[in-house]
Amino acid sequence: MRKIVFILGLSLIFTACKNEKSNKEYEVLAEAKPETYNSFGAEISAENTLTKAEALEKFNALKPGDTLDLKFSSKINSVCKMKGCWMILELPEEEEVRVTFKDYGFFVPKDSENTEVVVEGKAFLNEMSVEDQKHYAEDEGKSEAEIAAITAPEITRAFIAEGVLLKE
Repeated sequence: MRKIVFILGLSLIFTACKNEKSNKEYEVLAEAKPETYNSFGAEISAENTLTKAEALEKFNALKPGDTLDLKFSSKINSVCKMKGCWMILELPEEEEVRVTFKDYGFFVPKDSENTEVVVEGKAFLNEMSVEDQKHYAEDEGKSEAEIAAITAPEITRAFIAEGVLLKE
């Protein structure tokens, strides 16, 4: 009889400890904070955002002259060091997209490399002139030799953002 009471007592203790652990797990989940962003340009939300892989699929389906409304998240690889007037976002397979801002109406911080971002706007393919490529290369701080090596127009992925969310 004592053994049965002892075993029942131990069972209750283990059950109580197990429930206490579960309650702590719920407290930690309740304390989790939603992601916060700094907003630039038009007000947008992070809801219904495509991944960078899904965005690359959309870009790959474009033909010259096409435009597509798009919202996706990515990481900033580089930003204009002069004003923050453009940024280059990472896409899968070592691909990138150059983002400019609607009507040159807003900029992002010049020190925002490696920051997660959500952009919403128009995606398209752009034939970038040699002059524009050299201008962007200067903004990026590339060497004279790298700039001189630019000699032909290039088809690039482009995006005009109406709004940007920069993860804090």
